[in-house]
Amino acid sequence: MAEREKTRYTDAELAEFKELILKKLEVARSDYELLRATITHADNNDTEDTSPTFKVLEEGASTLSKEECERLASHQMKFIRNLEMALVRIEHKTYGICKTTGKLIPRERLLRVPHATETIEAKEARR
Repeated sequence: MAEREKTRYTDAELAEFKELILKKLEVARSDYELLRATITHADNNDTEDTSPTFKVLEEGASTLSKEECERLASHQMKFIRNLEMALVRIEHKTYGICKTTGKLIPRERLLRVPHATETIEAKEARR
C-alpha cells in the first residue's frame, strides 16, 4: 500500500513555524521603527541645526539617505504584512500549502522564507 502524500503540516509543526514567525516579526517591527525614526529625524538634529553653508552641501546626501530609508521602510512594512498573513494561514491551518499547486511547500523553504506562499517550482513556472 502506497503511503499517502502529506497535505498539510501538523499542529505541532504549525506551532513551530508560528514561533519562528513571531520572532522574525518582532525583529522586523523593531527594524521598521528604527527606519521610521531615521526618516522623521526623531533621534537626531539633521542639517536644520547647522549653518547654511553646510546645509547646502549636506542636503543632497540627506535626501538620498532619506529616500533610501523610505524605500527600506516600505520594504520592511511589506515583509511585516507578509509575516502577519503567514500567521493568519497558520490559524486557518493552510500555512505551507502552495497557492498555485496545492502541494506542501518543503519545510526547508519555509524555515528560510517563512512567509512563502508557493513552492520553488511554482514560482519558477511563472517566470
